[in-house]
Amino acid sequence: MMIRNFRPGDEAAQVEIYNTAAAALPRFKPATVQEIQRRTRARDFDPGLRFFAEEGGKVVGYCSFNPNGRMSAPWCLPGQDACTEPLFLAALTEMKRRGIAKAFAAYRADWPIVQEYFLQRGFVKARDMVNFVIDLVEMPTPAARGVTGVSQVHPQDAPAILALMPKLIQLNDPKALEKHLFFNPYFQPEALFAIRSRQGGELVAVGILVYEPTYADPHAVDPNMPCYRLGAFGAENQSTKRIKGLFSFVAKQDVKLPLLGMELLGHAAFRMRDSDDVSALAAQAPSDAPELLTFYQRNFRRQGSFPVFEKAIS
Repeated sequence: MMIRNFRPGDEAAQVEIYNTAAAALPRFKPATVQEIQRRTRARDFDPGLRFFAEEGGKVVGYCSFNPNGRMSAPWCLPGQDACTEPLFLAALTEMKRRGIAKAFAAYRADWPIVQEYFLQRGFVKARDMVNFVIDLVEMPTPAARGVTGVSQVHPQDAPAILALMPKLIQLNDPKALEKHLFFNPYFQPEALFAIRSRQGGELVAVGILVYEPTYADPHAVDPNMPCYRLGAFGAENQSTKRIKGLFSFVAKQDVKLPLLGMELLGHAAFRMRDSDDVSALAAQAPSDAPELLTFYQRNFRRQGSFPVFEKAIS
């Protein structure tokens, strides 16, 4: 058996392997050669992140990871289970070589065989990513008027935003967070809004509302798919699903957090008052941010969730 990196033309083999190996799993969605080619032909595609197993000149398995440490399970054709461990170890070895400190995997909760694979190899469940939705007509906060005290957010606010919930936000560098929030190709800086203290103007809460009408309706997507949502705080370094009406916020962690969240939610609803294309707000929060999770559980309807498993790379 030979383990090697991606070569042009491997897309068809990858599709065959995945569609064969995962076909019996719940809510399986077949991959296509075209969607794999879109990724492999992207300008920033790195063939060193994708590993293939060859047996007798035929590609029989593959495993991949992203620069942020998210990795796939190793998928193999029937009868080729011997390739799973070499592929898995090749991916982890390359991650370590690149200085990635933590590997993680996110799959559907109803794919226990995949979850068990990672658990048996030292991964632990770190959190659930929980998805929420609420129709605008059901909102408990007034949407007919603006919220006083809400102000614009500026690039120089990035360090203060990071300081609000540093354990939640997935970018440790304020400059990287600034780029994500203020130079994002999928939402404008105007999507952000803030509440500041009356004395000194200290930033105490920041909200975001992504409501591009062409993005996916939160009622129409499968909320149990392992997809991070564009704009949600805590998903900054992830590949994301674009959802219209996505609301998210971070706030100073004290007893006022629920009140600040309601003020920001009210402002988001006020912004949506004249929209004919968006009738609901969506949200996503991790289970290891209990203050935020409690807020969304009280004010939104839970749609679904997916687990995330992590392993430190030593």
